[in-house]
Amino acid sequence: MNALARPTFRFAPSPNGLLHLGHARSALMNAAMAKAIDGRLLLRIEDIDAARCRPDYEAAIHEDLAWLGLDWERPVRRQSEHFPDYRAALDKLLAMGLVYESFESRAEIRREVEERPGWPRDPDGAPLFPFARETMSESERASRRAAGEPHALRLDMRRAAAMAGPLGWREVGGAGPDAADTLVADPLAWGDIVIARKDVPTSYHLAVVVDDALQGVTYVVRGSDLKAATSVHRLLQLLLGLPEPLYTHHPLLLDAEGRKLSKSIGSESLRALRQAGVSAGEVRRRALGPSA
Repeated sequence: MNALARPTFRFAPSPNGLLHLGHARSALMNAAMAKAIDGRLLLRIEDIDAARCRPDYEAAIHEDLAWLGLDWERPVRRQSEHFPDYRAALDKLLAMGLVYESFESRAEIRREVEERPGWPRDPDGAPLFPFARETMSESERASRRAAGEPHALRLDMRRAAAMAGPLGWREVGGAGPDAADTLVADPLAWGDIVIARKDVPTSYHLAVVVDDALQGVTYVVRGSDLKAATSVHRLLQLLLGLPEPLYTHHPLLLDAEGRKLSKSIGSESLRALRQAGVSAGEVRRRALGPSA
């Protein structure tokens, strides 16, 4: 982290559904930490998934955050407006020989994994990519690419990790940056991640590290479900020569069944709570605890 930079935090939701209490916790924590050290608070809209992201959800994000009493710097960065930035980063990785085309379909990958009982999974629980770079010759890749076959681009994780060497990140608790713990990164646990999708010239992992660097983000405060992904982000930061922020991964809010709150399981939205007459103050209390 640049010691001369003004502390900068960001809340970066995707407009693919309505925000819930888990989002409120993360947004409020970013705002509180920024205020405590006279930092900046940014809002970033992570909308690279055009098939799922919608303008009405984006508008709802602004509405919900304002209702909670939050304010942030303008203009707001929207990822869909910055694909050239991600392409430039991707080109650097390509020039290093760390990226290769993956022509396998989701069905092919699923069948391959099903035929290999006990196949290893990444920290998110998804099966690791079962096809090594060496399972297809470079000449065949070139031929299929020339034929216009759709493909994703994957990071050759073994080569990338070997090039980077040992990695870690600084995890900040409540005592501030001087008390940060250095945690060991393990990017190999993720296998050959998609670095650019078939339909989008980037991925979450690539876009987020590029955005954080370009926006001068010095503190990344997010849920503990993304803690393991920090290994990939630190790898990409080192390979691309990007600055290293400090990280805080806060505990998640869980529902009555012990599941993390999520759009995908229909967790109650902030809009629904507001429409039910719940006050912004009560939502803040539920998101952060009784002291909020």
